[in-house]
Amino acid sequence: LLFVGTDDGVIQISDNDGKSWNKSTSFPGVPDYTFVSDIFPSNFNENVVFASFSNLKSDDFKPYLLKSSDKGATWVSIAGDLPKDQVVHSIVQDPVNENLLFAGTELGIYFTLDGGNHWMKLGSGLPDVAVRDITVQEREKDLVIATFGRGLYILDDYSALREIDQPKLDTHDALFFPVKDALMYVQEGSRYGTGAAYYKAENPEFGANFTYYIKELPESLKSKRLKLEKDLFKEGKPIPQPSREELQAEEREVTPYLVFDIKDNNGRTVRTLYEKASKGIHRTNWNLRYGSQSPVKVGKDQFDPTMESGDWMLALPGEYSVTMSMVEEGKLKPLTGPVVFNAVVLNNTSIPAIDRKEMVEFYDQVNDLYRVYAAASDFREELVKKTAFVQQALQQHSQAAMEMKNQAQLIKLQLDDLKFVFEGTPAKASWEEVPPEHMPLDGRFEAIAWTAWQSTSSPTETQKENYRILMEEFPPVLVKLKKIDQQLKEIDKALDEMKAPHTPGRIPKF
Repeated sequence: LLFVGTDDGVIQISDNDGKSWNKSTSFPGVPDYTFVSDIFPSNFNENVVFASFSNLKSDDFKPYLLKSSDKGATWVSIAGDLPKDQVVHSIVQDPVNENLLFAGTELGIYFTLDGGNHWMKLGSGLPDVAVRDITVQEREKDLVIATFGRGLYILDDYSALREIDQPKLDTHDALFFPVKDALMYVQEGSRYGTGAAYYKAENPEFGANFTYYIKELPESLKSKRLKLEKDLFKEGKPIPQPSREELQAEEREVTPYLVFDIKDNNGRTVRTLYEKASKGIHRTNWNLRYGSQSPVKVGKDQFDPTMESGDWMLALPGEYSVTMSMVEEGKLKPLTGPVVFNAVVLNNTSIPAIDRKEMVEFYDQVNDLYRVYAAASDFREELVKKTAFVQQALQQHSQAAMEMKNQAQLIKLQLDDLKFVFEGTPAKASWEEVPPEHMPLDGRFEAIAWTAWQSTSSPTETQKENYRILMEEFPPVLVKLKKIDQQLKEIDKALDEMKAPHTPGRIPKF
C-alpha cells in the first residue's frame, strides 16, 4: 500500500505495490492545487491515512489536516481547534495509542488525545518555529522533531501522553504517570582538548523523571480580590479599598508548592524534593542521590520553601516509590501516589561493590560525620566574626581593661590555630608545593568524599583509615570551639555590664 502527495494538491494511492494508482484531487475545505505537505498511513488500520496541506505560497495560513478511513476515497477534517493562522507541515500517529496524534505547524508542535477534536501545544523549551518533520523513537518513547532553521529537538519519554485522555484529566485533580527504570552510573563531564571541533547536545536528565498533572491551583488572596474588583467594576458598583491588614495578608501569603517524598522499599524516606506548583502536565527529576548534611544556606537571607538540600552519594539500587502532596495555607494535602519505580545499575561497572548495602552504611556514617564537621567549620568562622566585633567594642570603650583586650586577642589566635587544623597551609598553585606538615582535616575528608562521589565501588582502605583518623582528631577540635564560645559569652556579660555598644549575639538591655 503506497501513498504519494504532490505539490499541486494531488494524492495518489496504490494498493498493489505501484502497478496501478487511484487519484484524489478534491479535499473538503482545502483549495485546489494546495501543496501536500505530509502523508502518514495509520499504524493500526490499513484503511486509515492522515494528510496535511500547506497553502502558504498563496498567503493562506489556515491549518489543513485531514483523515481518510477508506484508503483515500473520502476525507474529513481533523484540524479541530488548531490555531487558524498556523499552517500544518507534518503529522504523526503514536505507535501505541491510535488517538494520540502530533502535528507540526508553522509555529510549533501540537498534540491531540481524541483523534483531532481538541489540540494542545507542546511548547516548553521549544521556540515558535516551523516544525517540518516528526518521528518517534519507539524504544525510548522519544518524540524527535526537525525545525526550519532551528535544529532538532527531542522530547524524552513522552509515554505519559499515552496514559491520559480528556475524561481522565477532567475527573482527576492530580495524576502521576508511570516512571521508567532509572539507570544508575557515574556521569562524565565532557571530552577534553577538542576545542570548537567537538559538538555535543544535552543528554536527558540523569536519574528518575517524574511526570505529573495538576488540574487546578488554589486561588490566592490577591487573585480573589482582583476578581471581585473586576466583577464590581463591570456591574458599576463601588470597589472597596483593601485594608492594610488585607494587603499585608496578601503579601505574607506563601504560594502553594509541591512536595515529592521518595521512599525505599522499607518505607524509609530517602529524599524530599520541592517544586513550585503550576497547573498542567510537568516533569521533575530525582538524581538518585541522597541529601547532603551540609550547613543550611538561604538566598538573600530569605526563606525559600522550594530550596532543597545539596547532594550526597548515589542511593542504593532497588525499588522506590514517590508520592506527591501540596502545601497550602500551612497544611500538607496528599495529591497522588505512590508510584513505584526501580533504580537499576548499568552492567558496565569496572569494579562493582561487593556489598552495596555495607558501602551505603559506611557512607551514611561519613555523612553524619560531615553534618557535625561542616557545622563546626562554619561555627569557627562565625566565632571569628564575633571575636572581631568584640575586640573592636573593647578597643572603643574607655572602661575596657587591658586584660579583657588581651583575652579577646588570645581567643583570636586560638581560632587562627584551629583554622590551620581544618585547612592546613594554603597552596598557591598545587598541594605538592606545601612543605611536609600534619594533614589538615579538610584534606582527609575530601579524600573520602571525592572518591565516594565518583565511584560505585566499595570503600577503599584509605577512605576507612581517613575516617578513623577524623573520628580521633576532630572531637577535640569541637571541644575547643565550645570552650571558646563559652569564653565569648562571658565577655558578652562584661560588655553588658560596661554598657558597651551592641555587638552581634548580645540581647540589648537597659
